[in-house]
Amino acid sequence: MVVTEDQLTTRERPDFSRHANQAATAPAYFSCWDVHAYYGESYIVQGVSFNVHEGEILALLGRNGAGKTSTLRALARLADPEVKRGEIWLDHKPLHDMASHEAAASGLQLVPEDRRIIAGLTVEENLQLAQIAPPIGWSLERIYELFPRLGERRRQEGVTLSGGEQQMLAIARALARNIKVLLLDEPYEGLAPVIVDEIEKTLNIIKEQGITTVIVEQNAIRALMLADRAVILDTGTVVFDGTAQEVLDDEALRAEYLAI
Repeated sequence: MVVTEDQLTTRERPDFSRHANQAATAPAYFSCWDVHAYYGESYIVQGVSFNVHEGEILALLGRNGAGKTSTLRALARLADPEVKRGEIWLDHKPLHDMASHEAAASGLQLVPEDRRIIAGLTVEENLQLAQIAPPIGWSLERIYELFPRLGERRRQEGVTLSGGEQQMLAIARALARNIKVLLLDEPYEGLAPVIVDEIEKTLNIIKEQGITTVIVEQNAIRALMLADRAVILDTGTVVFDGTAQEVLDDEALRAEYLAI
């Protein structure tokens, strides 16, 4: 059933909702404020607000269909879903009136779930293509230092890499651009636990470089163990905004919104 903003009614929430948007009043590096977004007439992102502080890792969580990927796409300023109301700010700069390429040039980089590795190009050519126009981010040498496996496979066609290596390449391609905030959609999808360990080590190194990360991940426990803070969505609205440890410590909260 299509739900419109006009038809939305206030719903009863458990006591967990007292946490929602508590952090939204604090100074932040990356913020979204009352964001509403639609796929056609379908009202998907329903007034989402939260803050992310510089150098922080935020886990954006929820059940399937909660609106996590749609929120991430809206923040990245993709055409779908269409943002019809709300504000998105990065480092005191408004992004809400920008197209996706303009937001990317301002430092917002999205790594989608399908990774978008370009067929027919080698690892290095995928990275070089990301740097074809300014603003340019990390050098290839710095990227290969962080991802030595990519350095070893720089002449190999990108789509022939393993799933974990393709995820590394997708993150590396984001780093090749000017980057302030990294948006990751399901980075652990289909990966063995040992590869997830490698990805997490990489994200911690990126954090040490001062880069801010928002991660959407179905493997909520792994994401929470990595993250500083967590925002939980339910049917396109924020129902929890607090520390990752609070979610790990609250079994009832996890059962209600994450089914874990």
